[in-house]
Amino acid sequence: MSDEDFHTELMKGATAVTRCGFVALIGAPNVGKSTLVNQLVGAKVSIVSRKVQTTRTQVRGIAIKDDSQVIFVDTPGIFTPKRRLDRAMVTSAWGGAGDADAIALVLDARKGVDEEAEAIMAGLPNLSQPVYLILNKVDLVERASLLKLTEHVNTLFNFKETYMVSALTGSGVPRVLERFASLMPMGAWLYPEDQVSDAPLRMLASEITREKLFERLHDELPYRSTVETDQWQERKDGSVRIEQTIFVERETQRMIVLGKGGQQIKLIGEMARKEIGLEIEKTVHLFLHVKVRENWSDDPARYREMGLDFPK
Repeated sequence: MSDEDFHTELMKGATAVTRCGFVALIGAPNVGKSTLVNQLVGAKVSIVSRKVQTTRTQVRGIAIKDDSQVIFVDTPGIFTPKRRLDRAMVTSAWGGAGDADAIALVLDARKGVDEEAEAIMAGLPNLSQPVYLILNKVDLVERASLLKLTEHVNTLFNFKETYMVSALTGSGVPRVLERFASLMPMGAWLYPEDQVSDAPLRMLASEITREKLFERLHDELPYRSTVETDQWQERKDGSVRIEQTIFVERETQRMIVLGKGGQQIKLIGEMARKEIGLEIEKTVHLFLHVKVRENWSDDPARYREMGLDFPK
């Protein structure tokens, strides 16, 4: 047997019993995609907020089920774009769907098929992959209404299968994971067994701080504020010193983030420090700065930093 034949046989043996692939979760903002991805993975990989359009770019969460590695892609919520940043996010969402092995449309069972859902479903025939329907927040809807909704939605598009879950409680989630694991194509795993996301720790830290920013200032701060991790220093005692900058577009927004006597930024920092520490399993020393960067959402460099293409 030649070296080439031996290598071919070795690769066959390595991939024969494993599966690996991508599942894109698409849907309108605030239907619970990020919460669902976190449940499927069993760890926090995507930030969760009541504020719409929180997820800006594709976040990949890696789940293991038996011999399958499933990479769930949490895409930005699909909505009617009004600004440049909006267009970049929607393009990223549809792009994530186009690259996946399977697609799941997540609907909020309480809202049913509203205007946003109708607009997304109008784009489903353009996809070549099988599309699955996941009705989320079913614990908040009566069973009779759920059955009617399921019937109605399946008359609008030929979904492969329908699943009912509560991403918040985890109900129905194991069944979804098991199903997608069985659908993945044969192949070697792309990530180590203990890796739950492909996002760098610096990005995860930035996203956690952004989440806490929205938690504290939900109604006062535009979602276009952003957080960048400027410095990540591993210290000799095993702790990590992190410096981050929160960018807003106006001085009035900067004052809101700081709060009276700096109390607001102090609380945001405490919340973010605790959660980052839990996620990276290290003591964290977090230092936050707030700066005004006017029209940052028109700067191509900021889009590259977020992993988005800059729309013309």
